[in-house]
Amino acid sequence: MQDIQALFDQEDATALAARVRNGDVHPAELLEAAIVRLERVEPQLNAVVERLYDQAREAAGQPQALNGAFAGVPTLIKDLFSPLSGALMSNGSHALGLARPDFDSELVARLRRSGCLLMGTSASPEFGTSYTTESDRFGATRNPWNLGHSSGGSSGGAAALVAARVVPFAHGNDGGGSLRVPASCCGVFGFKPSRGLLPSGPMVGEGWAGMGTGHAITLSVRDSAALLDATAGIDLGAPYAAPLAAQPYRLATLDDPVPLRIALVEQVGPWPVSAQSRAALHDAAQLCEALGHRVVPERLPVVLPEFLDQVFTIIGASTRNYLDVLGQMRGAPVSESEVEARTRIILRDKGQVSGAQYAAAVEWMHAFGRRMAVFMQDYDIILTPTLAHLPPAIGELGVQDDSWSLRQLIEHFHSYSPYTALCNASGQPAMSVPLHWSPEGLPLGAHFIGRFGEDALLMALAAQLERARPWQGRVPPVNAQGL
Repeated sequence: MQDIQALFDQEDATALAARVRNGDVHPAELLEAAIVRLERVEPQLNAVVERLYDQAREAAGQPQALNGAFAGVPTLIKDLFSPLSGALMSNGSHALGLARPDFDSELVARLRRSGCLLMGTSASPEFGTSYTTESDRFGATRNPWNLGHSSGGSSGGAAALVAARVVPFAHGNDGGGSLRVPASCCGVFGFKPSRGLLPSGPMVGEGWAGMGTGHAITLSVRDSAALLDATAGIDLGAPYAAPLAAQPYRLATLDDPVPLRIALVEQVGPWPVSAQSRAALHDAAQLCEALGHRVVPERLPVVLPEFLDQVFTIIGASTRNYLDVLGQMRGAPVSESEVEARTRIILRDKGQVSGAQYAAAVEWMHAFGRRMAVFMQDYDIILTPTLAHLPPAIGELGVQDDSWSLRQLIEHFHSYSPYTALCNASGQPAMSVPLHWSPEGLPLGAHFIGRFGEDALLMALAAQLERARPWQGRVPPVNAQGL
């Protein structure tokens, strides 16, 4: 067991899977080692919703666990609109009770077919509408760099587990920054693919009018690219699809990109940006220039309060529809007492919008995507901070009072992360790269946005940055290493 633990300490998922396929280790050995690692840190992190060890042990004996792209690699699925057959799917809310779907989402099914051992589900805030993973149902997920701080949201459970070196990657999804925000908070790599590149079925055709997508939080860039190779592509009956790269995404990580034109954007909204975030941004810009890229200060073609009002029209209408469907399925309407204050505020202000208002918001988003596409004719990449501030303290982003206005709620959350939701609306790929730590020892990611469909170029840049400033050796105080 000690040798297996050492492999987890030193290698990413791509390397572990190669060892399984070569017969050096068995999937069951990797799984048992990962279970030990999870149990070492979980009492401190509170990152896991449900352990699925017996399911994973059964899967360890299946052929794909010996031969797939991620043969025998243990991981977890985020507990948010990601059905995993037989597992609790709470979406971070009391409203779903003990609901257990009897089917896998297509993305989960592809992860299974790639050989992944699904050993549990990871924590998310209620319905994924918070930049901190703190729910009334499960409590707060803590940051392994400092337990007094949040791991971010909404894929906070996934990010905390990867940062703590429990598993080399963990599934997540992103409708407004939910992969990139926690990746920044926890000092790991978070990549949001282009709209339509990853499957969303069979439960939904598109999440939040196309703003939502699944993928993963990883320690290494090549694992993220290899996961795209294993999971990308249209699923049965999908309403649309992004173009696939001409070559495997993994190949894009092998060579440096040609010199890129990078737009440096410090401010996008009316709220202040902290000195720490500005320092992290300019540190990333200097690194890009040292690598031969051209960095130019710019402003984006968006008025953020107007943009966010349209975003929450879509979120509010979608949440209302989801709760109505849930009520029909269980035979009793969802009451206000079953959802958190944040959800009640969104529903009160945006849950009763008309069909015309919803359609107008979607059209607004499409027009914004076209404006961004025009902007990107002059640039290959946009560079912003991932967050305007350091990872928040536990409770700092909590909302207990539903007398707040929606405007107050929006400012509360989006003054903390004003950048990430932009590319969910435009459909562009984006990533948070862990390049900077504050003097207090808290991570701050650099946020890079690419052109729609050019996910491979972002991966190439990420791999170049990883080679120039490796982060895998930076391990948080709460970790599973050295077992």
